[in-house]
Amino acid sequence: MKPGEIHRHEAFYRSPETGAMEPKYLLALARTPGDDIVARLLTSRAHARPENPRCFHGFPYPGFYLGVLGSGLNQKSWVDLRYLDDLDSADVLRLHKKGVLVSVMALDAELFWGALDCAAAAPDTTVLQERCMRDQLAKTRSR
Repeated sequence: MKPGEIHRHEAFYRSPETGAMEPKYLLALARTPGDDIVARLLTSRAHARPENPRCFHGFPYPGFYLGVLGSGLNQKSWVDLRYLDDLDSADVLRLHKKGVLVSVMALDAELFWGALDCAAAAPDTTVLQERCMRDQLAKTRSR
């Protein structure tokens, strides 16, 4: 998983209604010094997340509006800025090999930069995650 890429996890959570494993999309934001992946979930549920401004840190759900991206993401989508544990890179590699985690697309640079900047400043972002995201932002903007 490279920063800026969106991946579909085919069995991310169990549906409370059916008990079946359900998919979720994840956006890779940065790598930690230990090579873990800072990521956030995507959601198509607005839940008071605005489209404008794109970056929203307010109540009840902070998010970054991505728009309609295509490639299976055919509804309006937001990056859910609530806390998510960093992903272990060995687990990610194993899930890719099994076909459980599948690369869908990469965000264009401008949209990725906006998402990175917004996620770095989100209330649930840890100090380490913020540092990694700000480093990634500086690295990708200098290219």
